[in-house]
Amino acid sequence: MNSSLKVVSGGATLAAEIVGSGPAVVFLHANVCDKRMWRPQLDAVGAHCRAIAYDRRGFGGTASAAEDYSAVADLVAVLDATVGAAPAILVGCSQGANIALGASLMHPSRVRGLVLIAPTVAGASEAVYSSDLAEMVAQQKRAEAAGDLDRLNDIKARLFLDGPLAPEGRVEGDARRLFLDMNAIALRAAPGGVNPDNWPIFSRLDEIAVPSLVIWGTLDFPHIQERGRAVAAMLPDAQGKELPGTAHLPSLEQPEAVTGWILDLVRRCL
Repeated sequence: MNSSLKVVSGGATLAAEIVGSGPAVVFLHANVCDKRMWRPQLDAVGAHCRAIAYDRRGFGGTASAAEDYSAVADLVAVLDATVGAAPAILVGCSQGANIALGASLMHPSRVRGLVLIAPTVAGASEAVYSSDLAEMVAQQKRAEAAGDLDRLNDIKARLFLDGPLAPEGRVEGDARRLFLDMNAIALRAAPGGVNPDNWPIFSRLDEIAVPSLVIWGTLDFPHIQERGRAVAAMLPDAQGKELPGTAHLPSLEQPEAVTGWILDLVRRCL
């Protein structure tokens, strides 16, 4: 089964896609992408499970009103519409991982496993940058302040696709074109409301006991790599996987490796 679905959550109509049938695996994208970042994983996981991905507010094909909202509540609306009360395995990258962790704390009966890629975690320590990395981040802020969205898109590709520890333009071809298209939509989205979900998740990781996998790339920001190691150590039933030669979005760079690890976690949970 391969189908598209519109899920209403408050003032948003969330664009979702379902591949396959069986136990649910739900994919949550990073803040520089949309659900298309998971295309290889949807197809491969959907051969064994019900693989579900959706665009969050401000991304991809989702339409939303300017209102305060809960990203976790939006995820629950997708779960209700696609799997009912059955628990799901959540796969999240970056901010998507933060939402998955929040859902695990707020609705533990809805989550049976986690895959966290380059995880953002509310309440973790602020990043400390070397002088070189601080200048890269400052360039991003200057482009944002100037409203130069094309330049900002290029900088974000440099930081999150190539990786700040790798040469600019390292990732080329379809992956780069897809990144620039996904992030361009996010950059041009109308401002939304405030998401109230940001409580200190980091200090509560020991409460999340489901089987978990944490993945980070060796070309990502050093503080994100370190956070991945910390999350893997703090979750009670977690494994950590370092992916050499990859930055913040390994599902685009090394889709086969990421898919294989997700399926390994699925087998642990079922």
